[in-house]
Amino acid sequence: MDIYTTIDTPLGELLLAGDGQALARVSFDLAARAGLRREPGAFAEAERQFAEYFAGERIAFDLPLASHGTPFQERVWEEVAALPYGTTTTYGALAARVGAPRDRIRAVGAAVGANPLLIVRPCHRVVGADGSLTGYAGGVERKHELLALEGVRQPRLWSVLS
Repeated sequence: MDIYTTIDTPLGELLLAGDGQALARVSFDLAARAGLRREPGAFAEAERQFAEYFAGERIAFDLPLASHGTPFQERVWEEVAALPYGTTTTYGALAARVGAPRDRIRAVGAAVGANPLLIVRPCHRVVGADGSLTGYAGGVERKHELLALEGVRQPRLWSVLS
């Protein structure tokens, strides 16, 4: 990962970083660009797909990815990537899908939290056991907005924000 660009989205500026061919990081944390060289337009296809997603015209991304995690993180991220647009799952259900025992739900949560490819790997679709919107690297408000974009209603948060 050596270059980056930023794009404007309805949820704020989004950082895209990688080697110019594959994405290694998608983040709302612009500090993650430290040490990288700005290259506007380096991720033109990703920019196009994000524009389509935020316009409600795309439900999945088809981009080359180059993030690396531990074998456990990779297993969790693979399951997160398989979550269909407009749906949610819980950390417990995700733990079951990766074969992690119930006492490893926190480890699953940590793996979800370490996802370097926000939105592309839709960790915003993972919610608490009671449906609450627990942490999100981009902020819980953005998690709410992403789910709303996908047609998911979270009554608990709606009542808090409305």
